Amino acid sequence: MKKKERWIQHYSSSQKILLVGEGDFSFSACLARHFGSAGNMVATSLDSSGMVRTKHWSSETHLEELERLGCVVLYNVDVKEMNRHPILTHIQFDVIVFNFPHAGHFPFLCERNVQLIKMHRELLKSFFKSAREMLSGGGEIHVTHRDDYPYDKWKLEKLAKGAGLNLKEKVEFQKKDYPGYHNKRGGDIKSNKTFPLNDCYTFKFSVITPKNVGGDINDIDDDEEKEDSASTGSFDDDEVEGILPVFSRLHLK
Repeated sequence: MKKKERWIQHYSSSQKILLVGEGDFSFSACLARHFGSAGNMVATSLDSSGMVRTKHWSSETHLEELERLGCVVLYNVDVKEMNRHPILTHIQFDVIVFNFPHAGHFPFLCERNVQLIKMHRELLKSFFKSAREMLSGGGEIHVTHRDDYPYDKWKLEKLAKGAGLNLKEKVEFQKKDYPGYHNKRGGDIKSNKTFPLNDCYTFKFSVITPKNVGGDINDIDDDEEKEDSASTGSFDDDEVEGILPVFSRLHLK
């Protein structure tokens, strides 16, 4: 008997979902809990397994829940080149989710610093290019992001357009819609702390044809902003052979 499709906001138990840049994996765990299964999900972190647990003590419960519900969890996944990851390169996803992307925290750089803003842009520019190659037909890339100053200076929509992506929809993000989710700072400074979620939206992007791309990704800076980036996981052959069967349900390329 076919299982009933379950939805939580924009996400369905019938979609193949890739979640990247997870903090304590509470967002992934929220979706899996609502679906009643996580066999359709892959959740990833830039950090190693040990580092995730060091930075985010709250991750342990979420990771145990994801394992119990059948989610594939991968570590050391760099969003900038994840399309070349030895496991992910075999899969196409209906939705790729990146919540509150951030290039890192530095004691000498505040969020409005032009150098840090440029680092954020470089991260997103590479992410969009990589993620675009991993979508199934009609797939979407979801980036949840603050749209107030200085975060609006990242020029999210223009970066996406330069990668051949069109803004399909922009929806207000409410944390309460995802029970159990706790946004995390990440990075190396107060990693497990939350941050204010002011003026937040989920930006939904889809692939557009080259003739409709109207922006150049290299022309992001405004005249008034003279502005002056993170490793791919590696597996040996035995590891790849051991993990690949798990992905049969996700329809390998």
